[in-house]
Amino acid sequence: MEIIDLIKVIILGMVEGLTEFAPISSTGHMIVVDDLWLHSDQFLSKYAANTFKVVIQLGSICAVVVVFKERFKQLFKDLTTSESQPLKRLKFSHILAGLLPAVVLGLFFEDFIDEHLFSVSTVGIGLILGSFLMMAADKWRRKAPLTLTVDDITHRQAFTVGLIQCFSLWPGFSRSGSTISGGVLLGMSYRSAADFTFIMAVPIMLGASGLSLMKNWSYFTLDAFPYFAAGFITAFLFALLSIRFFLNVIQKVKLMPFAIYRLVLAAAVYLVYF
Repeated sequence: MEIIDLIKVIILGMVEGLTEFAPISSTGHMIVVDDLWLHSDQFLSKYAANTFKVVIQLGSICAVVVVFKERFKQLFKDLTTSESQPLKRLKFSHILAGLLPAVVLGLFFEDFIDEHLFSVSTVGIGLILGSFLMMAADKWRRKAPLTLTVDDITHRQAFTVGLIQCFSLWPGFSRSGSTISGGVLLGMSYRSAADFTFIMAVPIMLGASGLSLMKNWSYFTLDAFPYFAAGFITAFLFALLSIRFFLNVIQKVKLMPFAIYRLVLAAAVYLVYF
């Protein structure tokens, strides 16, 4: 194992952890950083490099579970108990309503997306289009949100946010960018939209990551394990910091700074790559 390769793995873990839940597209950053700079497929095979990216994404998912551990405990308790529940409380049915559109569409177009959309040029397009949606959310948001907390979300809102989440199947668009923007346009506060986005991300990312790992289990070799472990731990730690920071600032700064950053990044990518 080369030290320089381990450093590259740690950098990729940092990029994943810092960008997974901010509305700036972690997939876009991973493709840009890896394709233009680190080239992880040079020390991991092409397929092992793709599997590595799934592993570090699992690190970010674990960070969400830690941050929202009490919420997940309540969700499982509500699912397994027959006790009456408050009318206003986030339930698994809300999460399922939000997940359904992207899951169905993703299953139909998974192969097409993997073969044709994971490139620097398509990421640039996603970064730009996602920025426009975020700017629209800031411009046309309700001044007095109807949904102040995640427990106030309706099933109709959850399903509509799920429809908007389908945009994030295009790499670079950003899952959190699309769902937070959609939630805000539907009358949610920035914090309630962000909370719902992060909680909803856990099952969909676990499902997608689990399927990918099952397909590529043969790449978990002793030679690759140190890279996978280092990337997983790094992504977990930096995702913890990123999530807590983002939840503290989103209500204050809104989405515009992130939209501007995405446009600047897209311009830089096109200048460098093309």
